[in-house]
Amino acid sequence: MMLRILLYAVLQCLLLVGGQVFLKFALMRMSPFGWNKEFWLGLLTNWHFAACGLFFGASSILWMYIVKTFPFSMAYPMVSLSYVFGMFAAMIFFHEEISVIKWIGVACIVVGCTLIAR
Repeated sequence: MMLRILLYAVLQCLLLVGGQVFLKFALMRMSPFGWNKEFWLGLLTNWHFAACGLFFGASSILWMYIVKTFPFSMAYPMVSLSYVFGMFAAMIFFHEEISVIKWIGVACIVVGCTLIAR
């Protein structure tokens, strides 16, 4: 069971982070955020935003399967793996520098998820 939940959780987190990355790309290519017609029309015609929705949708469907199949006390903490993948995404796609302290935090998350999955 441990390997199964870990595989599903990793895939769900990758989909979730993929959605966040596409959302960031969508917003980077748009006018400043605002409650105006121009902003919202720009969002609706942005393919990055559409991809974001597809990734979030797939992530949500997989999350429903995970919650239905595995104990919640085991499944929910696995969502924190998205922080790990988010850190790598920030580095790869947005060229952000990640401090040593953040890498230590990521290591703590991975260790915690491993302990919970046992």
